[in-house]
Amino acid sequence: MRERFIVIGGDAAGMSAASKARRENPNLEIIALEKGDWASYAACGMPYYLKGNVDKIEDLIAITPEVFRDKRDIDLRLNHEVLRIIPEKKTIVVRTAQGEIELSYDKLLISTGAKVARPRIEGIDSTGVFFLRDIPDALKIKEYLEKRKPKSVLIVGGGYIGLEMAEAFHTQGMAVSIVELLPHLLSTFSLEIVQIVERDVKEYIRLYLRRRVNSIRENDEGKLSVSISDGENKNQEEIGTEMVLMATGIVPEVTLARDIGIELGHSGAIITDEYGQTNISDIYAAGDCTEVKSIVTHQNIYLPLALTANRNGRTVGTTIAGKKTPLSPIAGTAVVKVFELEVATTGLTDLDAAKGYGFDPVKVTIDSYSRAGYCPGAKPIKISLIADRNSKRVLGSSMVGEEGVAKRIDVIATALYSRLTVQELENLDLAYAPPFSPVWDPVLTAARVLQGKLE
Repeated sequence: MRERFIVIGGDAAGMSAASKARRENPNLEIIALEKGDWASYAACGMPYYLKGNVDKIEDLIAITPEVFRDKRDIDLRLNHEVLRIIPEKKTIVVRTAQGEIELSYDKLLISTGAKVARPRIEGIDSTGVFFLRDIPDALKIKEYLEKRKPKSVLIVGGGYIGLEMAEAFHTQGMAVSIVELLPHLLSTFSLEIVQIVERDVKEYIRLYLRRRVNSIRENDEGKLSVSISDGENKNQEEIGTEMVLMATGIVPEVTLARDIGIELGHSGAIITDEYGQTNISDIYAAGDCTEVKSIVTHQNIYLPLALTANRNGRTVGTTIAGKKTPLSPIAGTAVVKVFELEVATTGLTDLDAAKGYGFDPVKVTIDSYSRAGYCPGAKPIKISLIADRNSKRVLGSSMVGEEGVAKRIDVIATALYSRLTVQELENLDLAYAPPFSPVWDPVLTAARVLQGKLE
């Protein structure tokens, strides 16, 4: 009888694990269970589908169920919701259209991802209030836009999704407002970088910082009135809008894991060992429901990112197939398009956070250009770079500009993995030609300035 590997969750981590396990071990029986209608899709592409850059929602499907079943010999079952895990029997209970069934496993992967964080706001279930986490959410928003043709939208939350969707709505001619509870947008980025973003987005949208949403009310005409105030519940204001998007973040979906005593971290996400195994034998976890290890601090963090989910799923699949492989730590590299800007970050970018991890951080912020100054189309770039005074090691960076940012943040991410000192970063032989960079690339300039401060 073949060894059975069951995957709970049919997206990035789960299907990467299933596919890699199949390639490494053709003798495994692999079953993947997805509670919804969709599997293996690019959730990061949903704002661009709603913006109109992606024609059909099906274009976001990376690999169809038919390919998994017919070409990869993976038994992918949609609309199969796992209700509970019974570790002592090594079985799971699954709800299907025909009723509940029980399946046994030899190895089990929990890749249940994350769910939207639902703040306690009066009226959050009103017509015209949406979340954006999965394809059904995107389809609901698309239908509302096409049928109701709203002229205004209020977005609650100024993170990645909030800003990407602000651009998507603005592109369609809608008046856009963002309400953010924290003092600034993109709270994990350096303040100097975020201030540029806030200055620029105000040309396109109305921005309310340090404001909380107290209630959402729907009138007889189907329009919404959103009550906001500051942190002390003062300066209350009513904002009229035809649509609300809740972009208030995500939390790990760990119900199945918690119910059987799997260890969770401070973030509430699942803790695993270096091979992705939980504290229960033969049960693994990967993706947005798990904590990961930082390459900079070597501590567990919760930082759900697409590449991390796919990579760790693939690694766990290799281990389950019989080739024990450790998970890779992450730098937390991310980039987001905000109207005309590219905004990126990697590693530690906050001085207080760095101090909390035992570093003596030093930071500089420099202004440069994406190309040689005399070259047509040169755009400003601002880079914040942080290092540890004692070891001289690079700790992280944030940067913003209209071009060339996505490329340059990858240089810093590579420096973090290589544990480069600031001087070693300064001495990198980066490509130069006037249409692509000044002779001193902005990354090298930032490193040179920071090295001078360290000295």
